[in-house]
Amino acid sequence: MSGLGGVAIRPATASDHGAIWDILRPVYRAGETYCIPRDIERDEALDDWFAAPFSVFVAEIDNRILGTSHVGANRPAGGSHVANASFATHPDARGRGVARALGGHAKDWAMLQGFRAMQFNFVVSTNVDAVHLWQKLGFAIVGRLPGAFVHPTRGPVDALVMFQTLKGETNEP
Repeated sequence: MSGLGGVAIRPATASDHGAIWDILRPVYRAGETYCIPRDIERDEALDDWFAAPFSVFVAEIDNRILGTSHVGANRPAGGSHVANASFATHPDARGRGVARALGGHAKDWAMLQGFRAMQFNFVVSTNVDAVHLWQKLGFAIVGRLPGAFVHPTRGPVDALVMFQTLKGETNEP
């Protein structure tokens, strides 16, 4: 188990599915940050979250799961040296360092697995807290996809591509 500021992060197990769904369900239902059908059902959502090539983690405070991430190769073959990750936190996690701990853990885990860089392919620009956090963690906005995401209340908004070299030679996009 690793942790930051009282946040413990560990690999997810099947017994965590209920808590992970409790985190993912409101995020997906809101439809503001992920390209996931807003009416996705529990089993389909969990199958997607746990799908290869991703490893799933949970973040706990006082033995309560308040966040989850999945981290793995962004693409196969020639892109397999670049990691990708997704994150979701429970509303009760706000301001408690859970997202920051998950982001730092994802970077550390990716480096230990031998990834040279990490890329977020589709960060919704209106998710300003996430954009700000990823920038604080060293990610740069390297691309903007105009109107690529249809926000449920704001209509078409931009999606961002964010990137960070983790180790080794520079992997400038």
